[in-house]
Amino acid sequence: MRCADLLLPCPILLVGLSLGLLACSSTPENPTAKAAPAGAGSELTRPGGPFRQQWAMDALWEDGRAEVATYQAERVIYDEPRQFEYTLITVKEEFNQQHNVKTDDYQRKDLFPVMKVNQFCRIPTDNYPYHFLTSLFFRRDQPVQLHKLTTSSQEWCGTTFKAFTDEGLHYLETYNSYWDGQGAGQRQVRRDVLFEDALPYTLRSLQFDNKPRFAATIVELQQTSKAPAPTLYQARLRVEEAPAEEVPQAAWRVTVDLAPQKRNVYWFARRYPNVLLRQTTWDGRTLFLKSVRRYAYWNQPAAPSSAIAADSTGK
Repeated sequence: MRCADLLLPCPILLVGLSLGLLACSSTPENPTAKAAPAGAGSELTRPGGPFRQQWAMDALWEDGRAEVATYQAERVIYDEPRQFEYTLITVKEEFNQQHNVKTDDYQRKDLFPVMKVNQFCRIPTDNYPYHFLTSLFFRRDQPVQLHKLTTSSQEWCGTTFKAFTDEGLHYLETYNSYWDGQGAGQRQVRRDVLFEDALPYTLRSLQFDNKPRFAATIVELQQTSKAPAPTLYQARLRVEEAPAEEVPQAAWRVTVDLAPQKRNVYWFARRYPNVLLRQTTWDGRTLFLKSVRRYAYWNQPAAPSSAIAADSTGK
């Protein structure tokens, strides 16, 4: 049995090794942790634009706990829809600039706050399971500009790992795949983009009340077992009020038209922190929220008794 490619065909243009510039400011709490200089291509981050840059600055994220959202999920593997649970973990962390990872020393002078989003799943198939873990990091005051992404897949055919890091003028992708013709290497990817993997987080920061409509370049899903040069979509996004029959609470619906016949739809709770309630994608990936809770999962493996089930009333 062959090892299936987890992406359905993506027919639009492949990205070249191009450079882009996007505005990026230093973190106010730690002026020693410098971000990339401002530049062109900052339409998505300009004042009055479609996104709220201070979205993650709310005191909610200061309690030391993570938001853990569990979803009933479906994804097509080997031409069959597979049922599984999908977990999204969102938490504030302190990075140090030297190693660009969560710090163990909080007395350092090069710290800056990030929001970490972990996406984990184990997908059963007829012969063996697939495991995916994607970690996304954003500077806390920049929910649009990705700071760092790592993603890995493991199954019986092999392991694939990809990392994207913000180099200031571009993203540097490092990859290691078990697929012939890919192997290991590096490439540059333009910086004035959104990542499809990041949309469940980035879209939470939209100026929903303004019901924005706008265009954006979106890098295709990276949570796969392959590592080709990424496809870039010239996408159109729009925000609308979600009809009551689509989700069990008051919500916003965000439609992302990646290309003709390639539409993703995301539903977010109206109430802050605008949790992702539902997702459907053109290639058959679906999410339905089962529960959301806040707890320090790294200190207590079991969920506390105060865990809160997904509220169907929106209150």
